[in-house]
Amino acid sequence: MSITYPRGFRAGGVSAGLRRNGSPDLGLIVNDGPVRATAGVLTSNRVFAAPVAWCRPVLEAGTAHAVVVNSACANACTGPEGLADSRAEAELVGGLMGCAPEQVLVASTGVIGQRLDMVKITEGIHTAHAALGTGGVVDEATARAIMTTDTVPKTIETQVAGARFGGIAKGAGMLAPQLATMLVFITTDAVATHEELQAALAPAADVTFSRVDSDACMSTNDTVIVLASGASGVALSPEEMRAGLTEVCSGLARQLVADAEGSHHDVLVTVTGATTEKAAVAVAREVSRSNLVKTAIAGNDPNWGRILSSVGCVPVEVAPFDPDQVDVSLNGIVICRGGRIGEDRDLVDMTPREVRIDIDLHAGDATGHIWTNDLTHEYVEENSAYTS
Repeated sequence: MSITYPRGFRAGGVSAGLRRNGSPDLGLIVNDGPVRATAGVLTSNRVFAAPVAWCRPVLEAGTAHAVVVNSACANACTGPEGLADSRAEAELVGGLMGCAPEQVLVASTGVIGQRLDMVKITEGIHTAHAALGTGGVVDEATARAIMTTDTVPKTIETQVAGARFGGIAKGAGMLAPQLATMLVFITTDAVATHEELQAALAPAADVTFSRVDSDACMSTNDTVIVLASGASGVALSPEEMRAGLTEVCSGLARQLVADAEGSHHDVLVTVTGATTEKAAVAVAREVSRSNLVKTAIAGNDPNWGRILSSVGCVPVEVAPFDPDQVDVSLNGIVICRGGRIGEDRDLVDMTPREVRIDIDLHAGDATGHIWTNDLTHEYVEENSAYTS
């Protein structure tokens, strides 16, 4: 189980015919209460999809009853007509659930610049509503309904102080902050308010989803939503709520990296010895975005010169450090010490799936990290044929 693991939720994932292969492509998540509290984090891209525009005021109100989501079409760059389509979805779900359209969140993912097939969407919503239920089969179908180039569904569940948390996510490319080309839906049966959820979700997303950077491309549809039903009767402390959401977000973010398009390696870039956390993250992000670094990792080549060169690209006002003091380790081997040659690079084993790049700036006490992946032939092939 995942999305319906917390009490007070039902879900359904069905094939509305939006995807050519007949896989599930439309999902519905319903909060049956008794509490209906909602929070979310959305893309910061100035070019944002119609569902994002619809969700912003719904999330501000913070009392959503349901989420409807589709794959195969992003409903982005579709103008007023696209926003009208999102409203029509919310109106239909609201009518079925007995709530106002403004209490229904809408999300889409897929190709940009295409209108939704509203005939199929309408039929799919009715089918998903009829299929609402709980349990592993329902949860997996809902998780699969939001997939695009993902090869596996991403799911998680956990407990904190008697309250349950569950989540599903999609994302396998365009993983870059803020957030990623991701849709994430999290449920909890804790008793909470909109304000409490938002106060916990924002920092949780900042240290998890915003620390995933696959290819430096920001999506138009990034959406992370958490719903609280209160069905457990357990009211968590702010620290407990943040811990629960951070655990869920961290687990899902790690699954996103592991399924990045065409990747052979999951790469953790950790920077220590920085003057501030912001500086550490800036350095880690610069390294994670270097195509030269990423292709070297794809070829199992411990080319530390590319890493050190990327470190030096960060402006001094962002991350002050002395280049002659920087150490670089690859999978535990210090191959660059003090900005110069370190241990023999032949000692580095690059064959494991997980590659760890550790950079010590020796300029302060702050740390930061970014998860990324290598850049392979498969990534180019998949993205060159995405709309075909």
